[in-house]
Amino acid sequence: MLHQIIDRRLAGKNKSIANRERFLRRVKNYIRRAVSDAVRDRSIKDIQNTQSITIPRKDIAEPNFRHGPGGRREYVHPGNEDYVRGDKIPRPQGGSGGGGSQASNEGEGQDDFVFELSRDEFMQYFFDDLELPRLVKTHLLTVPSWKNVRAGWSAEGTPNNIDVVRSLRSALGRRIALGSPLVNELRELEAQLELMKSDPEDRRAEIATLEAEIHHLKGRIWRIPFIDPFDLRYINRVKQPQPSSQAVMFCLMDVSGSMDEQRKDLSKRFFILLYLFLKRNYERIEVVFIRHHTRAEEVDEDTFFHSTESGGTVVSSALELMRKVMNERYSPTEWNIYGAQASDGDNWTDDSPKCRKILEEDILTKTRYFAYIQVAPEEQNLWLEYAQLALSQPHLAMKKAESAADIYPVFRELFEKQVEMS
Repeated sequence: MLHQIIDRRLAGKNKSIANRERFLRRVKNYIRRAVSDAVRDRSIKDIQNTQSITIPRKDIAEPNFRHGPGGRREYVHPGNEDYVRGDKIPRPQGGSGGGGSQASNEGEGQDDFVFELSRDEFMQYFFDDLELPRLVKTHLLTVPSWKNVRAGWSAEGTPNNIDVVRSLRSALGRRIALGSPLVNELRELEAQLELMKSDPEDRRAEIATLEAEIHHLKGRIWRIPFIDPFDLRYINRVKQPQPSSQAVMFCLMDVSGSMDEQRKDLSKRFFILLYLFLKRNYERIEVVFIRHHTRAEEVDEDTFFHSTESGGTVVSSALELMRKVMNERYSPTEWNIYGAQASDGDNWTDDSPKCRKILEEDILTKTRYFAYIQVAPEEQNLWLEYAQLALSQPHLAMKKAESAADIYPVFRELFEKQVEMS
């Protein structure tokens, strides 16, 4: 038997939302390309704005059946002044115009299709298939999140929680309990009636009395309700506190003198993507911003992205501050701790081994994941120290970004969703 499913859900003001989602899936590659271009070409403050997407007309054409050129075909045309039966009609030439770069006085063409993504759609494709690596639920918060879980049945509840099977089972048990004595009594009376009817002489009065009792007994059995409000059983749900996957991200940015404006811009682009990703995808997430040159300082979001302070280079100051803040405010047993560091790798020579030691002994032992991005092509002493450490620390990731075009691909590689192997 064929079934027909009619979706009567309201689509709100966006009447064609299903068609739009289907279309966006078709042109996903073009959207990804536009997202990457936006990170490369836009100013930092405009990264999350809407975006126009251009789709070549050849890629939005719908498949269709039509007559191909050539072959023998017969047509029926209305009368005309040029041809009579038997005349040969010349085959029409191919289209002349049609979207080329040169002007033409003939033919027709079609422009590429352009549409605009909303801000939410644009950000969705920005961070599609990304996640914080190795995020686990670690702790039950003071104000925990709650989850409704099944907890048996209840005699009270709302109609939408009625358990029909359980209610009918309860009704059946009640009918059996109330009706069984009456049914047994009815059977005995019916057996007596059969005996009296087999010898009816002078027993008409007794038979009439017995029939009246049987009739009354059947009425009592019939009046037992099939289902009673007492029988109703409702699915019982209770709220159960759930462990929280709360996390903190440490953002460490080098603002020393060796970081020119172009390198600082690359670092800021990376951290803006990271900040938008965290705030969009995770509810319980805290971000700690640390800027450093010869000394490190924990700052707010505005200072982190817009301050012009600069100086020498001592990278260990940032790692020491991160270690201090972790020990004071973020216990590894209660928090998923992450770190992201951006630098050109140009560090005071004697300080790089110290950075490696702090990272290895005090930070990587407590963090779920640490990402280092170098915004310079040369492998400086800090990169070399970290590279040796990465050989034995799988949750230390290292990438280079030499231009704005590298930022988005590098960001996706660092936070790409991991496929769990079963």
